[in-house]
Amino acid sequence: MTKKNPKLVVRVRKRKSGKVTTYYYYDRRADGMPDEPLGSDHETALAKWHEIHNNAPRIAGTLEEAFGRWEAEMLPTYENQETKRGYSKSLKKLRPVFGQATWESIELRHLKTYLSKRTAKTQGNRELSLLSIIWNWSRTEGLTNMPWPAAGMEKVKWKNRERARRFEVTDEMFAWVYAEGDQVLKDCMDVATSTGLRLTDVRTIPLPPGDLLRLTANKTGKDADFDMSLSAVLSDLVTRRRAMRATHGMLISTPTGRAVSASMLRDRYEAARSKAALKAEAENRPALATAILSMFMRDMRKRAADLAEDLEGAAKLLQHGSTKTTQKHYRTKATQLKPVR
Repeated sequence: MTKKNPKLVVRVRKRKSGKVTTYYYYDRRADGMPDEPLGSDHETALAKWHEIHNNAPRIAGTLEEAFGRWEAEMLPTYENQETKRGYSKSLKKLRPVFGQATWESIELRHLKTYLSKRTAKTQGNRELSLLSIIWNWSRTEGLTNMPWPAAGMEKVKWKNRERARRFEVTDEMFAWVYAEGDQVLKDCMDVATSTGLRLTDVRTIPLPPGDLLRLTANKTGKDADFDMSLSAVLSDLVTRRRAMRATHGMLISTPTGRAVSASMLRDRYEAARSKAALKAEAENRPALATAILSMFMRDMRKRAADLAEDLEGAAKLLQHGSTKTTQKHYRTKATQLKPVR
């Protein structure tokens, strides 16, 4: 024992082979209990001593140790801000449930229980996907040798079943909300529905120097060019933007020359949607009002997919590698078939 680490017991053993091994314990004799083993690694033993002696939450040997390191070392390496925010949000949900657990104590049944109790079923799947990422990273870092509890269980389909949200933005719904928006919102809705861009890309796409609107997608990193001469809305938007004095180089701008933030766009959309729904109610059209309130700004990407000539064109517009993704999550337009006789 030392003044620096009271109750830390060091015991040295010499084996028959002549090898000398040092073991560390926490002195429990005053409590009438056997000494608590802390292992043979000095740093690990000190960490466990600190947890016991200072009544601190146990970290060494638990998932919280991995959570802390992954958050500090790996999370900052993700360039996409939405991905980072999503992972941070998921980590906050995982910590209270799994943080103090040891690797050996986690089994597949615990993962299934977590999903069954999670009210947001799809988000629960995302959270356990992150747990899998951190778990396998921890193995490469030597924090655990335990395999992921759900390894090899993909065909069992143990996660919550996910159903794609099927929602069609009709011409009428779009027109009612569009009519209540200011110029900033109208510009954003025009860009989103003509290009199929994600909202982050809509806000941050640069003002083009020529006739081609160049996009480097924030999420995928893919490049794409849009010929604005083929658009009924983009050419006028660019002309207005070039005549404007602004403090930034983005295509979308406020009338005073400010860049449009996510909160600015969200607030404008929610205000316009609420006004449109109230007007529909006033005209005794409750079904339309309900549909309008169910429409999100991100659904403009669905509308773009439906406006495309066919499924292949929609997948190309949305920069999907497979038409299956487009058909499952975005394109709601029915396939037009010809009678065979």
